[in-house]
Amino acid sequence: MTVVLLHGLGADRRQPLTLLEPMVHEVLGDDELVIAPDVRAHGGFLEIGHADDFALDRLAAEVAAAVRRDLAEAAVERANDAAGRGGRAAGADGLDLDAPLTIMGISMGAAIALRIALDGLLPVERAVFIRPSFDDRPVPENLRAFPVIGQVLADAGASGAAEFQEREVYQRVAEISPLGARGLLAQFTAPDAARRAMRLVEIPRNRAFRDDAELAELEHRGIRSLVVGALRDPVHPLPTAERWAAGVAGPLLVLPARDDGPAAQGHVLTEQVGRWLRDF
Repeated sequence: MTVVLLHGLGADRRQPLTLLEPMVHEVLGDDELVIAPDVRAHGGFLEIGHADDFALDRLAAEVAAAVRRDLAEAAVERANDAAGRGGRAAGADGLDLDAPLTIMGISMGAAIALRIALDGLLPVERAVFIRPSFDDRPVPENLRAFPVIGQVLADAGASGAAEFQEREVYQRVAEISPLGARGLLAQFTAPDAARRAMRLVEIPRNRAFRDDAELAELEHRGIRSLVVGALRDPVHPLPTAERWAAGVAGPLLVLPARDDGPAAQGHVLTEQVGRWLRDF
């Protein structure tokens, strides 16, 4: 099987690879193919485009196309390796491009993973939604900081971080989670942050799903889901994760707060997600 890993807003493919790839190989085997594309205007995806390009359905379609390209390349590579070892001829062996896959997304990546599954863009069999932050509203309260950061970046560049720290939207997060506030400030020092500021303005305007009935479609399609939330995470509120879990009729894993120790949170995450992958 193939596992697709999707990163959060302002991060890049290294985020889920660092956190999840070792666990995936430990649980599912070293030959498990892991694909982690960069979303538009993140990491190695240098093109920015226009505001409409940041609609979640468009991002989901781009990610799905990138996954299919990577699958095709991996199939050819494995076939050629087999031919080089005296196996079947190149192109006659390799991966089934339509085989069911597992998709795991963090925050924005969870929203994109959900759209991929609901829109049938990839043959998703299992889905893990980690710290979802989007719901059925454009720019919910927990995401209000990102368009503000985007505008400050566009106006003042990285030096606008000091101004942003004076904003109420930052201070509310800092009161609950100092590490969450630090994550917001990291948007100012992300690679090419000012040029890519549009992503922070436009992506939070999206709704991940239409309503709870749309979430329930995952269960109706036989897609098994796990939702992961965390305590004291104002950017990724636990009630949002609870709503996702209820909607998709999947179990909810609640992580300890990141401010109580990022390493401890990461350990619980990989241990429990790994257990779920073994069982399902």
